[in-house]
Amino acid sequence: MNTIVVSHPLYSPGMALLKSNDVQVIIPNNGNSDDILADLQKADGFILRIGKIDRKAIEACPNLKVITRPGVGVDNVDVKAATEHGIPVVVCPAANTKSVAEHTMAMLFAVAKNLIESVHETKKGNFNIRNKYSAIEISGKTLVILGFGNIGHEVAKIASAIGMKIVVFDPYVTEGDVKNLGYTYTDSLLAAVPEGDFISLHMPSSPTTKGMIDETIFLAMKPNAYFINCARGDIVDEKALYQALKNRQIAGAAVDVMTSEPMDQNSPLLKLSNFIATPHMAGQTQEATTKIVSLAVEGTLAVLRGEHWPHVCNPEVYETPKWKEM
Repeated sequence: MNTIVVSHPLYSPGMALLKSNDVQVIIPNNGNSDDILADLQKADGFILRIGKIDRKAIEACPNLKVITRPGVGVDNVDVKAATEHGIPVVVCPAANTKSVAEHTMAMLFAVAKNLIESVHETKKGNFNIRNKYSAIEISGKTLVILGFGNIGHEVAKIASAIGMKIVVFDPYVTEGDVKNLGYTYTDSLLAAVPEGDFISLHMPSSPTTKGMIDETIFLAMKPNAYFINCARGDIVDEKALYQALKNRQIAGAAVDVMTSEPMDQNSPLLKLSNFIATPHMAGQTQEATTKIVSLAVEGTLAVLRGEHWPHVCNPEVYETPKWKEM
């Protein structure tokens, strides 16, 4: 019987799928490999929701055969070490594209219409909050999309449908591809951000993107611009974001992700009135999560059966001696 460690309980359809198979499940409610190493050393598979697994843990777990991320981000997995040890890293691509895009637009509406402050003040009896005149119209405004993968495409489609102008920056797409969709393309990050009334980030975390959105980028934004991040927290220099918001260099920010998760309640960002945050929930709609956890469990079980599951971020792993011997 295989043993699968699940860092935190999966959405109920995923847990049901696990329980319907002949596996032992350990749920430590902790995804930090340093803290749960004893559990991981018993594991054939590890499904990591929140936390990290590094080289030290991978090398200390000779029985580990698969690591699974219920999503597409693998910045919290040492993929190089996993590949060297013949461990496929299962991901769940495109399952949450629409959900994240919709959440991005919800955040955009929230800051544009000053919804959070208005709700709080109305509940306190301050009907006159309406006379603050903070809300702005969205139609006709420019949305700069930084990163034009599946989610960036979906955000652009929704935003353009409600009358927004779209500017795209992504070094991995061509100007022709963007122009064919009716959008504006720029090959410079510094040239893109001054165009935006709203700037929305949709890049993966990587050595080249970490800290990319820094003081220089915030200074290049319009003073009435809003910054939205439903991608990865470590792409943004949070000290620079704090200063930009505190000094009103930009109008506001709405994020679903931060460098530290769960969000550090002592973060000075959380004390700012022009900053709103949600708990990395953009992809966790009922529909998307059902697809994701099902893919995660199916992929984990398939690898444990010795199958070449296609949805892995390191397909070269199947060329390693460990797999060639199967």
